[in-house]
Amino acid sequence: MLKFRTVHGGLRLLGIRRTSTAPAASPNVRRLEYKPIKKVMVANRGEIAIRVFRACTELGIRTVAIYSEQDTGQMHRQKADEAYLIGRGLAPVQAYLHIPDIIKVAKENNVDAVHPGYGFLSERADFAQACQDAGVRFIGPSPEVVRKMGDKVEARAIAIAAGVPVVPGTDAPITSLHEAHEFSNTYGFPIIFKAAYGGGGRGMRVVHSYEELEENYTRAYSEALAAFGNGALFVEKFIEKPRHIEVQILGDQYGNILHLYERDCSIQRRHQKVVEIAPAAHLDPQLRTRLTSDSVKLAKQVGYENAGTVEFLVDRHGKHYFIEVNSRLQVEHTVTEEITDVDLVHAQIHVAEGRSLPDLGLRQENIRINGCAIQCRVTTEDPARSFQPDTGRIEVFRSGEGMGIRLDNASAFQGAVISPHYDSLLVKVIAHGKDHPTAATKMSRALAEFRVRGVKPFLLCLPCLCCMVTPSHPPLSCRPTSPSCRMCSTTSSSWQALWTPSSSTRTQSCSSCGLHRTGPKSCCTTSAMSW
Repeated sequence: MLKFRTVHGGLRLLGIRRTSTAPAASPNVRRLEYKPIKKVMVANRGEIAIRVFRACTELGIRTVAIYSEQDTGQMHRQKADEAYLIGRGLAPVQAYLHIPDIIKVAKENNVDAVHPGYGFLSERADFAQACQDAGVRFIGPSPEVVRKMGDKVEARAIAIAAGVPVVPGTDAPITSLHEAHEFSNTYGFPIIFKAAYGGGGRGMRVVHSYEELEENYTRAYSEALAAFGNGALFVEKFIEKPRHIEVQILGDQYGNILHLYERDCSIQRRHQKVVEIAPAAHLDPQLRTRLTSDSVKLAKQVGYENAGTVEFLVDRHGKHYFIEVNSRLQVEHTVTEEITDVDLVHAQIHVAEGRSLPDLGLRQENIRINGCAIQCRVTTEDPARSFQPDTGRIEVFRSGEGMGIRLDNASAFQGAVISPHYDSLLVKVIAHGKDHPTAATKMSRALAEFRVRGVKPFLLCLPCLCCMVTPSHPPLSCRPTSPSCRMCSTTSSSWQALWTPSSSTRTQSCSSCGLHRTGPKSCCTTSAMSW
């Protein structure tokens, strides 16, 4: 018989240079040896590899890239001081997952530390352990913490032990459809299947009735097995119409942990984040305090060090529930950097060297929110093919620029070849302003300036989505020059509904782009993509 449990529930970092002196540590914590890092290898590709290379260059650290046979012409290879081929004869993705090759390159080229980026091996405990065994520092949490946070069932147990609210769910992966039936009998529908050893929307299926149970169980298992090599699933009660709020945390090797406030990642398509906002708009101050406090409690419970993200769902009554911890740098770390003026990659490297957060001038009382930042992910996806990734050579590329706009990319330039083998992200566009309306206006203007030909970019709804952060105003971010979008005509009261937890307005998905939001059923016209 299954058993279920119901749980209720300043100074800024500006490229600090390394010295030969060890950081000061308080008498009641262990004192670790400070070891400066002189060479960093990024076990990744694309824009995140370039992001880390730039941080290393600013700190006077040499950089090493790895690349697959299919990536010989990619920009991340050219941005590094050194670059080495890995995975000869392997499939493109498998090359970046081949731990022996990566460790061999690190050892043969005197690499001091490896940064995993995000995706690929970034949340693989065996990779963190392999680095440690080879005498190479892993820029991230310890292998044991990566393992615990990667096991979503164990992460739930740790959250419960820390007194952090979790969604009602199974305490261990289920092993049969019968167990899913039992859970449904206890808690009712809807429920959600989740992969126990992975994320990113894969192995995730929402079930609304007994008739849907078997098919979704089978599909979730198959997706999890294909994506993560393990089909184990756990079941949770599905929270309807939630906000997806995550908190950025940072810890050192001396037990110091702080938060850098929250990000709202509620605007998603197919369980993939599309727009991220920091700080979250119209978030009750008391709820913000609970979210950040619980994140720090959880991090201390597990002995977290380096950068990470604690993710929550917030229901329409203002109750929050722990989802998971991402034990790595997030794609959307950029918006946190913009509003706190803290370079998270610099901080990651300094912590891996053995520096303490106070030594870096990072104390909780000094972390302040400065304005608002919004990130939009521009991807190469074709609306005429159900938003399948589009590939080919970019013939024309012109980006939006100007004051308050930041672009993070690796392949967004004329002549670049978009590969079918990897993620469809083309460029991350980040807008920073003094408040939400200002940031939204900057973002909308920047997106309207984009021109891309050769591949089809997903720019269609993004300018109008920026209206969501200005619910008390008319949709000032939408311009006649933007792609045609009926979302623009939605009243401001509908935008307010998305951000007010107590709203009873029905949340729907756009029939064209699949974005989750409040308002009319369809918001897009695919003909606008020809521009």
